[in-house]
Amino acid sequence: MKPVKEAKKYAKTLINVIGLDEVPKALEELGMVENLMERSGEFGSMLVNPRFTAEEREKALKQVAGKINLSDKVTKFLVHIAGAKVITALPQIIKLATALYLEKKKRARAVVMSPVKIGRDYEERLQASLKKLLNRDVDMEFVLDESLLGGVLVKVGSTMYDSSVKGQLRLLKDELIKG
Repeated sequence: MKPVKEAKKYAKTLINVIGLDEVPKALEELGMVENLMERSGEFGSMLVNPRFTAEEREKALKQVAGKINLSDKVTKFLVHIAGAKVITALPQIIKLATALYLEKKKRARAVVMSPVKIGRDYEERLQASLKKLLNRDVDMEFVLDESLLGGVLVKVGSTMYDSSVKGQLRLLKDELIKG
């Protein structure tokens, strides 16, 4: 796989070519192709195997695109990255393009993990707190994690906010060790 720098370049290209308003749909379509590459070993290996010509890859991608109703721009982008031999970086490209899109839209994406379903009142308070902390609108995804004893874990980008019981006990332990 090419370095992350290459993936970032292709993520920026994707956003510029697709247009900011169509990025969510394009990311969804690329996610379907990524999923197909993971599920179908033959399809994934055909896209990276040097035994296949660029024309054969393009033909296969266009056939798949027709069957799963990919837009022309996304299909052209996939053909381009397959030709540039960076199709294996598709998961990274999707992740970076999502981050760039959210940055341009002045939004953040937060994954909230809790041991129980969170009530609407708490959800609204949490969203308001995150908006104030991050100085941008926040899209939240809620994940049930029964391994947590209590509290919540909130992940925004690469930053983790831990208010779980386990996290608080770990902080207390560290403080006691320090003296």
